Amino acid sequence: MRLKLGTLTLALAAGGALPALAQTCTPTAITPYIYVNGAWAQTASANVKTGDSAIFGPQPVSGGMWSWSGCGTAGASREQTISPAAACTATATYTNSCGAKSTQTFSIKVGTWASAKFGGGGYVTGLIFHPTTQNLLYARTDVGGAYRWDASTSSWLPITDGFTASEGFHHGVESIALDPNNDQRVYMVTGMYASADATARLYISSNRGNSWTSVNLPFSAGGNNLGRAIGERLSVDPNNPSILFYASRTAGLWKSTDSGATWAQTPLSATKMTQDQINNLGGQVMGVEQLIFDTSTKGSGSPTWILWATIAPDYASAAGLSANLYKSVNGGATWTPVTTPVPGYHIPHVVRTSDGAFYVLFTKGAGPGDAGPARLYKFDGSNWTLLRSIDYAGYGGISVSGTGSTARIALGVSGTWGDYSGKQVVQLSDNGGQTWREIEAGMAGQTASGWVDDVEIDPSNRDHVLHVHGGGIVETRNASSATPTWNATINGIEETCTLGLRTPPAGAPYIFLNSSGDVGTWVHTNLATAPTRSPYKDWNSGNSADMAWSDPTYIAAGGVVNSSNTAVGTGWWSGDGGQSWATFATLPAGAATKTSEASNLAVTARNQVVWAPADSVPSYTTNNGASWTATNLPALAVQNGVPRSYRLVADRRNPNKVYAYDSGGAWWTYTQAKVYVSTDGGHNFTLSQGSVAANMRFAPWGSSSMAVNPNVEGDLWVADGLAVYHSVDSGASWTKLNNFTATWNGRNDWLGPEVAGASIVALGKPKAGSTYTAAVYVVGVVNGVWGMYRSDDGGVSWVRHNDDAHQYAGVGVMAADQNAYGRIYVGGTCRGVLYSN
Repeated sequence: MRLKLGTLTLALAAGGALPALAQTCTPTAITPYIYVNGAWAQTASANVKTGDSAIFGPQPVSGGMWSWSGCGTAGASREQTISPAAACTATATYTNSCGAKSTQTFSIKVGTWASAKFGGGGYVTGLIFHPTTQNLLYARTDVGGAYRWDASTSSWLPITDGFTASEGFHHGVESIALDPNNDQRVYMVTGMYASADATARLYISSNRGNSWTSVNLPFSAGGNNLGRAIGERLSVDPNNPSILFYASRTAGLWKSTDSGATWAQTPLSATKMTQDQINNLGGQVMGVEQLIFDTSTKGSGSPTWILWATIAPDYASAAGLSANLYKSVNGGATWTPVTTPVPGYHIPHVVRTSDGAFYVLFTKGAGPGDAGPARLYKFDGSNWTLLRSIDYAGYGGISVSGTGSTARIALGVSGTWGDYSGKQVVQLSDNGGQTWREIEAGMAGQTASGWVDDVEIDPSNRDHVLHVHGGGIVETRNASSATPTWNATINGIEETCTLGLRTPPAGAPYIFLNSSGDVGTWVHTNLATAPTRSPYKDWNSGNSADMAWSDPTYIAAGGVVNSSNTAVGTGWWSGDGGQSWATFATLPAGAATKTSEASNLAVTARNQVVWAPADSVPSYTTNNGASWTATNLPALAVQNGVPRSYRLVADRRNPNKVYAYDSGGAWWTYTQAKVYVSTDGGHNFTLSQGSVAANMRFAPWGSSSMAVNPNVEGDLWVADGLAVYHSVDSGASWTKLNNFTATWNGRNDWLGPEVAGASIVALGKPKAGSTYTAAVYVVGVVNGVWGMYRSDDGGVSWVRHNDDAHQYAGVGVMAADQNAYGRIYVGGTCRGVLYSN
């Protein structure tokens, strides 16, 4: 029979049941995952190396059906493996159990980002081994993020390259802690400089640093302050790993009981240092230095009750604490001072061995490279035994393998420089500190001294000893030998801070010029090997370098020679592509003393250079530096230490044209940015009234730039910090591009944006068949997404050139290749030079 109920017809079979009435069916949200470069990541976009594969693995895992299109996907499997030859987009459709559909788009780019080899170049401040998982090792740096050791390739993998441009401050890593019960879990506290403000951040990973979540912390950190190798300041309770402690620089000891989600100050002290107190200490405060759990067990589920905290002299004074060591027997609820044999000293590192013994370093200064005096004591909870002392150097690091009279102790000696008889770098004892021998100074291989502020014995191989230094990490794998061999272990670590990049014309005998802080100027001829061509290989900084476009074997470079007393600006030139160098016979006014990174120069032809020292009137030479003559550019007002200069660029098609861009100096200056043009090789300049009419934004040196199209005369581009401007008539008139918009995030006009809308512009080899004569690259924000963007049609349309995995905590400099389309060279936040294919 058939029954009609309103508009609903129900067919009833004999003995059958009525079907359910229709109900609302809600689509199920899809969570995107991609397996790429050896790890799963929760993301909908990825960059796949040419020839490699990736796996799409969206969730939910069960309960519905999947269908796919694009990127070579097929069938109904939830996981789809692809090997794309070119960029592609895939769409996953999920039909849940009630029939509702939801879709997720995946974007894949094909190519690579890689580091141009230099090797190290910066201070690695700490090495953190997992206590039980073999070869699981992390390295933290003061300004260049963090790394994880990959034993399969004998190289370090960067684990903070996904940090965005707004996270540059957090590329300074102050401490890392590992969960001894879960080798996937990593905690990392970041923040470049300590202050009275709450600027530190905790990053949490459940997959060894392949991806992170973060929590803002109620105190600051100082990853690039003095004493940055002290600790580890962050610690995980081995018995109850949801409990974390942090020894802060300015606000005492903090505790979390929910795996870092929330924090409370412990009763050790309620003191939070004011900014005036911090300033009176030169901005360098050490605070509470370390928290040690007094336990030999793990995973019990109960908190570790007995704790020890080390206190720096500055915080002890500010908080009214009477000792540099405190003890708690109730999980940090109350604390009592402990008398130590060296009061008033720093305690940079403490090691507790499984027999309950403590090995405690005392050193007078905070480091790095403390000059001592220093002492090493063994402590049994009641009694102190002196094991080692030194009066002309500091003790920076200690590691212990084993216990008692057979314990192997590696002791890092800091502040010993040069080569001399009796020098100490790493002292080793194999009998619990009764006798010692030197295992590094004077030994074969690559050794390093000075900032030996963390030393580690591999917990799975006691012959493997490593330590940090100002240029990276060195290791020996035969520490038991009478003459151990040492080698640098920095493959994959790139921590130079790039200040300037220039690419030559196609066919030049080198790839690019690299000007970097602390390591100087280098000519790169091979991306896979460390450069060897440099005008000065001792401690110096390179600010700027340029080449003659018509004769790129002529190179001029400006930089700073550093010493213990002062920094002196200088300049060099090479006539053979950097194979040999000479200093300029004279320097332009201001070059020797005005040495900030804003100092820059432009080469118009062989022997002809225009140089703009910071805060100075630019000068030019026509005789290779034998003499210099001031240009007619107006002097720039000095702005309270903010780096400022004219940014100089030579027209590559007409070397008589030189452009000078004054960005205004700072976000808060309200000084109009403007462009000047020279038609006589940079001798005399005329203000571009078109740039005045364009109303370019005033912006800091590092948030603005200018570049020329090397293929067309008078084709000029400016990124003023907020937007991009383009001139095709040598700066007479300008067109503003409206593609880029800054991220303000509540900041006011005086402070400037959180992320600049457009900070760098560079031009390189055009795409074949494109409508414009160069590929244009801009670092900026499009539709709320920061990135490196490329246009092949003169700025009409833009595509993102990087992805979320390759952001490098922001990009400060960029140059585009003239030989290979799609290749740019960038300097991330102290991540060396990286390039795209």
